[in-house]
Amino acid sequence: MSLQTIDFDRLQLKPHDRLLDLGCGEGRHVISAYLAEDIDAVGVDLSIKDLATAVTRFNQFMAQDESEAPCPSTPDGSKKSLILAVANGTHLPFQDESYDKVICSEVLEHIPDYLPVLAEIYRVVKQGGILAVSVPRFFPEWVCWQLSTAYHQVEGGHIRIFTARHLREKVESKGFIFSGKHHAHALHVPYWWLKCLFWRSADEPEARLVAWYHRFLVWDLMRQPRFTRMLERCLNPMLGKSLVMYFVKTASPSGATI
Repeated sequence: MSLQTIDFDRLQLKPHDRLLDLGCGEGRHVISAYLAEDIDAVGVDLSIKDLATAVTRFNQFMAQDESEAPCPSTPDGSKKSLILAVANGTHLPFQDESYDKVICSEVLEHIPDYLPVLAEIYRVVKQGGILAVSVPRFFPEWVCWQLSTAYHQVEGGHIRIFTARHLREKVESKGFIFSGKHHAHALHVPYWWLKCLFWRSADEPEARLVAWYHRFLVWDLMRQPRFTRMLERCLNPMLGKSLVMYFVKTASPSGATI
């Protein structure tokens, strides 16, 4: 089980889809999508270390069902697949219009020049295909930046804070049509605020507080009790840590430039 930001119902995954998870990291979405539907899933990232972790996690999921082969057959006898590879989002090694769905989750806030990445996504998505993008939400992220400079200055850290309007305008400028949005992970906001507040603190009570909240989040992820699921759904519109947007590819870009 992994922390899922993208709503697969909104992504409209269906059998035989080809899905690309750009910046897949340790595989939380690409593996979940593969397990959820009979699809061909591809995850790409620049981090070999993260991809190795994704392979390990995938093998662990497969080991839970010893009867399932590495490339199991779908109900109609075809094959589903999962591929993990190193690739640069500005120069994707895929043909034009080769994917039905693309996920780009918690990636764009790390990239100095992210517009070429959006252009590449547009190129590889089929006409009518769906793009799901998530970034840290403005207010919770802004508070983290105020509480700790180190939070956004670590290697590979966040270099910008998106507003919803700015993100939507940039994605739409590449030729996508906005189709909806939601917020996710409200219960994670206090953890990151505490972590930023006590970033350099060696005080034992403060460190224990951060560790305790982290243990609570792990427990919640594994058990998913009804109360916390309802609480998070209520808090997400106001305090969700992630902004998630969905777009559909149109026939041609709207005068987009990189």
